Amino acid sequence: MSIKQEVDMTDAEIDDFLGRQETGVLSLARTDDPYAIPISYGYDEANQQFYIRLVSTPESEKRAFLESTPAARLVVYEEDGDVYRSIIATGTLESIQPDDLTPDQIAQYGQAKRPLFEIWAQGKDELDIELYCLTPESLDGRRTSVDREG
Repeated sequence: MSIKQEVDMTDAEIDDFLGRQETGVLSLARTDDPYAIPISYGYDEANQQFYIRLVSTPESEKRAFLESTPAARLVVYEEDGDVYRSIIATGTLESIQPDDLTPDQIAQYGQAKRPLFEIWAQGKDELDIELYCLTPESLDGRRTSVDREG
């Protein structure tokens, strides 16, 4: 298999792609420690912002990373036949308090396909459910076509 063509995606292509997808991998970093989790998101094309609902327990590794205001990178990708697309958004997660939500933000969280409560060993009263917004400092997309015969 060889690369036939590799091109940067335009802003319009990035927005279209992100609007059609619903999941990605969120990576958080602090000092030399990485942490990555699959997430679902809502995407606001007009402002190029991601809305993410994260569920954790108070003692979890996820909670420890989130409390450290880590650098964040969200990767959204797909394979469609001989074409691969990937988007990388880099920035800082901003916590949003439920009382501060605007109607537009509520609609974006509604786009996140991950259910509000998942099946966990702990009871719902032990879970922290927090809302975040990622406004990327950089948002880059790449489309790669491969030649599977070559």
